[in-house]
Amino acid sequence: MTLIAGEHPKSINEKELDHFAFSKSSKLKSILQAVDEYYLHAFSPEIISVLNFIENSKLAAELITKHLKIGGEETLNTSFSESRFQINLMYIQKQFETALSSIKLKNNHLLFIDGIDIRPGSIPYDEYLECIKGLANAAWNLNNDFFANIRDSKGRFRVILLLRPDIFNSIGLQNLTNKIRDNSVFLDWRTTYPSYRTSHLFELSDKLLRAQQSDQIEEGVAWDNYFPWQSPSTNPNRDYDPSFIQFLRLSYSRPRDIVTMVQILKEEHHQKKRSADAAFDELLFNNNDFQNKYSQYLMGGIKDQLSFYYDEADYNMFLKFFNFLEGEDQFNYSKYLKVYNNFIDFVLDNHNDIPKFVESENDFLQFLYDTNILCFIEEYENEFFFRWCYRERSPSNISPKVSPNATYRIHYGLHKALNVGRMHRKNGSGA
Repeated sequence: MTLIAGEHPKSINEKELDHFAFSKSSKLKSILQAVDEYYLHAFSPEIISVLNFIENSKLAAELITKHLKIGGEETLNTSFSESRFQINLMYIQKQFETALSSIKLKNNHLLFIDGIDIRPGSIPYDEYLECIKGLANAAWNLNNDFFANIRDSKGRFRVILLLRPDIFNSIGLQNLTNKIRDNSVFLDWRTTYPSYRTSHLFELSDKLLRAQQSDQIEEGVAWDNYFPWQSPSTNPNRDYDPSFIQFLRLSYSRPRDIVTMVQILKEEHHQKKRSADAAFDELLFNNNDFQNKYSQYLMGGIKDQLSFYYDEADYNMFLKFFNFLEGEDQFNYSKYLKVYNNFIDFVLDNHNDIPKFVESENDFLQFLYDTNILCFIEEYENEFFFRWCYRERSPSNISPKVSPNATYRIHYGLHKALNVGRMHRKNGSGA
C-alpha cells in the first residue's frame, strides 16, 4: 500500500497507452458502467446513497451482472437475499471480487486517491481522521489480502493513497516504519546548494524550460539562458550564488514552488513591459511585487495544511504570534519564550477556546517547526547547519523534533507574508 505518494510519473505516451488499455478492458469497463448506471438511476453518491447501495444490493448485483454479460462474460449464477446489512454487503463485495479477479492484466494499474488532506469544514477533525484510518486500512487489506492473491494475471491492481507525511503519522498504523519502507513511496526532492546542479529538482525545472524550445539543447542551458544572473554568496565557502540557489532559498525544495516562482516572474515580466528578451534579471526576482506574491502563495499552502486540523479562527489567531516578533526573523530560545508569553496573554484575553498547538511553549515551537515556518540552527566547528523539518524527515524519522534552547530562523519565503526580516541581524550566518 503506497500511503505517502505515488511512483515517478510516466511519459505522456505511456499514460495514453494505459488509458487505452483501461478503455479496451471489457471487464473493467463493465464494472465502471454498473457503478455509473446505479448512481445515474438511483441516488446521488452521498453517504445516504452508500447505505442504500448496501441495503438495495439486489439492484446493485443485477446491474453488475447485466454489464458483465454485456461485456462478453458468461452470465453469473446469482441468488439474491432480501435481508439487509451484512449479508447483502458481503454479496456485493463478492460480486466485485469475482469481477476483478477475472480480469487478466498485462501491466500493473494504480488507482490514486487524492484530496484526502482536505478536510471539509463541516466534519470535525476527530471524525474525519477516523474516516482516513478506515480508508487506509481498507487500502491495506485490498492490496495485501486481495489484489496480491489474484492468480493468472501478470499485472496487478493497487490502491494508492496520496497523503502528507504529517497526516500519515496521525492515523496511527501499526508497524509504521515498516509500512513506509516496504509499502510506500517517499517523494524526496531535497538537494544541497553545492550539489543542486545534479539534483532531480534542477533536472525537472530545466526540462520544463527545454521542452518549450524548438531545438534540442543540452541540460542546464535553458535554465542558464532564462536566469543568467549570479549573486554575492551568503556563505564564505562559495564565491557566488547561481540563480537557482536563490530559488532554492525561497522554496521548500518542491517542484511546484519552483514552477510557481517562474510563473509569477513571467507575469511580472509582462506587466512591467520589459524588453522582448526572454531572460529574467535579478532585479525582477528581488522586486517587492514578486516577493509578496510568492510569500502569499507559501502562506496559502500553510493555511491549507493547518485547515486539516484547525478552523479559520485558529489560523487567524496563530498569525498574531508574528506581530510580537517586532520584525525579527532570527531569535534565540529566550526571545522565543518572551514572544510566546506575550502571545498567550493575547490569546487568553481574546479567545475562549485554546487550540492544542498553543497549550505550551514547546508544543507551539514544535508546531512552527512541523509546518516549516522556522528551522533551528546548529553550529559545529564554526559551520552553521540549518535543520528544517522537511529536510530532516525520512522514512525512519517521519516526524522530526525541534531542538529547544537553540537559535531559530523563519523561512526566507515567508518574510513578506509574516512581516519579518526587517530587523538588522546582530549575528550573521550564512545559509
